Amino acid sequence: MVDVKSAPSMKRGAVRGPIRDIVLGVILALAANSFIAVVTRAQTAAPAATATATLTKISADGLKSLPESAVVLLTGLTIGSQVGRADLQSGADHLLQTGLFATVNYNFKTAANGVTVTYHLEEAPRLPVYFDNFPWFADSELTDAIRAKLPFYDGHLPVAGGALDQASDAVAALLLTRGLNTPVEHQAIANPLGDGDVLQFHVQGAPMQIASMTFSDSALSASLVIQQHLAEIVGKEYSRATIDLFLAEQIRPFYLERGFLRVKLGPPEVRLSGNPNDKLPESLPVFVPVVSGPPYKWNGATWHGNSALSEITLNNLLGEKIGTSINGMELEAGWDRIREQYGQKGYLEVKIDATPSYDDTTRTVSYAVNIEDGQAYRFGKLVLSGLSLEGERRLKQAWPIPANAPFDKSVFEEFLTKLQTHRTKVFGDLPLHYDGMGHWLQTDPQQGTVDVLLDFKN
Repeated sequence: MVDVKSAPSMKRGAVRGPIRDIVLGVILALAANSFIAVVTRAQTAAPAATATATLTKISADGLKSLPESAVVLLTGLTIGSQVGRADLQSGADHLLQTGLFATVNYNFKTAANGVTVTYHLEEAPRLPVYFDNFPWFADSELTDAIRAKLPFYDGHLPVAGGALDQASDAVAALLLTRGLNTPVEHQAIANPLGDGDVLQFHVQGAPMQIASMTFSDSALSASLVIQQHLAEIVGKEYSRATIDLFLAEQIRPFYLERGFLRVKLGPPEVRLSGNPNDKLPESLPVFVPVVSGPPYKWNGATWHGNSALSEITLNNLLGEKIGTSINGMELEAGWDRIREQYGQKGYLEVKIDATPSYDDTTRTVSYAVNIEDGQAYRFGKLVLSGLSLEGERRLKQAWPIPANAPFDKSVFEEFLTKLQTHRTKVFGDLPLHYDGMGHWLQTDPQQGTVDVLLDFKN
């Protein structure tokens, strides 16, 4: 089996694989309508690579999200064509160069009617594509343009490689239909709409501003607070990331506080009158469709896996009452209080998985909450750098958690605040010259301890 992998010291397209005492060299030789595989030793001459055979089948395994048909397309090989060993290797190189695969291996089998090849693949991570400042087109138009080049495109791309380059070229070609010869950039950014990262596509050198922002829900127009917040975004450069972040931080809380837990905001639209083929103005009016959904009341939480905290304690920390309207912002604060309570007991790696169950008939929501307490850590030691010996002595003297005591994360965070804003409470009148401070917690699960690392930067 041939192994093709990414390696910093190797160029794309080169044969890659483990060096063994014995390597499998294959000579495809046509003899009485059959192909013969010959095992050769590393010391012998390289196998001939000029013989060809009819390619009868291409298959792939190890796929998680990409279809096998995409692999066949990306190899550049054609069923029914004459192929040699170099062609099969070229197919593996093509797959690697797309950026869609972390590793590519393959093997092949010969028969009287030709040769079949199987590519063994490990898919590379892909991110959701996020179109940032393309007011000329709907997301569906941009998606269709990419899919015309990459039929398997499902809204996700790798962060580098040929597939990403082809997608960028497709978007640039679509821009040209509007007379826009501008570069298309792409980079991974934090998802402004949720967790994780997205792959942002951004037009360089397209200075457009947000002229106004209006909503389909008149309740937002009637809110003085919302209207005041709009001043924070009007006049800024047009950017979907900027708009979505504004909606998440300033508009969504308006609905969550009133129990509209499933409100849908956007996607934002640019609405202009006149000829759609005319050049866009530099100031764009933005319209945001809003689907608020119903307001919900609390119907309780069921707890599973918790041992450090009782259900009564958890419910009290969450703070919701059966039958009352939910304030989504207070609910989020309740989950944070639970995490903080675990942290005070030394549970630094607690995992809380809260799954909502909505009943639109009764307009209630309940939660199934699975908790993995993890390990309770005790304080180990302080590791300091960047301070004088006297500074270290005074800091250790002021440190509030005794060795081997349960590590209270809230006490640790309070101490950090003192170091950052009230240095004299720690160091007294000692002259200090640090400009910043790095801090880390280093856990040792086997010993059940956590060390605190503080690095003072001059």
